[in-house]
Amino acid sequence: MDLFGNDAPTLEFDQPVPYDTYVHASTLHSLQQTLSDDPGEMSFLMISQIMELYFGLVHYELRQAQRAVDADDVQGALGPLRRTELHLDGLNTAWNGLRWMTPSDFNRFREQLGDGSGFQSAMYRHLEFALGLKSDSVIRPFRRQPEVHAALERGLREPSLWDSVTALLARRGFAGDGLVEAWVRVYADDDALRRLGEALTEVAQRFGDWRYQHLQAVRRTMGAKAGTGGSAGLVWLERSMAKTVFPELWTARTFM
Repeated sequence: MDLFGNDAPTLEFDQPVPYDTYVHASTLHSLQQTLSDDPGEMSFLMISQIMELYFGLVHYELRQAQRAVDADDVQGALGPLRRTELHLDGLNTAWNGLRWMTPSDFNRFREQLGDGSGFQSAMYRHLEFALGLKSDSVIRPFRRQPEVHAALERGLREPSLWDSVTALLARRGFAGDGLVEAWVRVYADDDALRRLGEALTEVAQRFGDWRYQHLQAVRRTMGAKAGTGGSAGLVWLERSMAKTVFPELWTARTFM
């Protein structure tokens, strides 16, 4: 509001609209390039892109938390982990935008994907690596993209958040324990590290929720068909879900 009581927003600019300059909204909205005439493809494409953005955001927050852990700043790690929980809630909610899709709906544009598959998401692999889920084989599809492949190789070699948390426990006097026993002791005796453990548990649970919803979405739209990227589809997803995030933190609960 100015001195004369006017509260209208600024409507004239000498340069491009500042909001677009900052958010790059026009660029974002130019990236949905469907390959079929089926209107459902737009939902599939845009929600896939939304999930990619969330993968990047979650990965960013996990690395922020890891830097705090590496600096022995347990309190400082809780903020990015809390944000990670909320971002994962948003990521999980994104699945609702595809619940309309039946097998016949998907089949109308599925062939446009060719060999494309979510299995080939480099940012999702970075997210898995940050959580401690590492495998050499998953970066093989990127060998013909040298920069992407090199970044994934670095992600494989670098300590994960879980590695950093394990090192923190050792520095705090739990080096002589097995990791499960260490967490049992933490929950009994160390309130600050217990809060860290609970924040990590929330992240792991929400990430598990996303994996489960992915499985359900595939089951709903494809049944047991082979995946578009040549994987075993449903079977491959079920197998990957068996790899637990922060496994000792879950096992420790049995002994608390």
